[in-house]
Amino acid sequence: MSGLIVILLSTALVIVVALLTAAAAGKLARLDGASYPAALSRAAITFAAVLTLAATLTAALAAVLS
Repeated sequence: MSGLIVILLSTALVIVVALLTAAAAGKLARLDGASYPAALSRAAITFAAVLTLAATLTAALAAVLS
C-alpha cells in the first residue's frame, strides 16, 4: 500500500513541476513578444519535454536498481 502512495505522490510531483516549467516558458515567451499561440506552443513543448525527461530518468533508474 505504501508503494502505491509513493508512486502516486511522485507522479503528482512530476506533473506539478512540468506544469510550473511550462507556465514559466509560456510567460517568458510572452515577455519576449511572442503571440499567444506561439507562447502556448512553447509551453506545450516544454511540458512534453519535462514529462519525457522524467520518463527517461525513471526507466534508467529502474534498469539500474533492478
